[in-house]
Amino acid sequence: GDWDFWADWKDRRLWVTVTPIVLVTFPAAVQYFLWERFRQPWGATVCVLSLLFGEWVNRYFNFWGWTYFPVNFVFPAILTPGAIILDTALLLSGSYLFTAIIGGMAWGLIFYPGNWPIIAPLHVPVEYNGMLMSVADIQGYNYVRTGTPEYIRMVEKGTLRTFGKDVAP
Repeated sequence: GDWDFWADWKDRRLWVTVTPIVLVTFPAAVQYFLWERFRQPWGATVCVLSLLFGEWVNRYFNFWGWTYFPVNFVFPAILTPGAIILDTALLLSGSYLFTAIIGGMAWGLIFYPGNWPIIAPLHVPVEYNGMLMSVADIQGYNYVRTGTPEYIRMVEKGTLRTFGKDVAP
């Protein structure tokens, strides 16, 4: 969805929960097939690397080639650390139940830290026209996307936060 397409929507709440939950199904299916037929424990990694290659082709030709959005604005999520952990859980245990519980939990927990090196520069706070914004918010403000009205985007203003919840007015 949009949480994985746009850098300004790769937030710390929805992107972290929605993306790994939705994307674990494909690697798990390929992992099951390769383990059941060939006893090869690298199905999730192969699936994720293939998906990542397809995503980069899509992002380059569709977003940069047709609409000239900067590639650093539309990069795909990195799923490789979670896939390696998922394959390692299956290799060490040989159990689908253990892989589903422990490997699936590790898949979700490693997702955000695995993407920190890419996302960290986008969370740098900057002052823009008297407002405190992140670099990702400025990108989303300057590169307006068609079909996405500005009233849908929520730019967090100021630094007033409640404890672990929404931005305070």
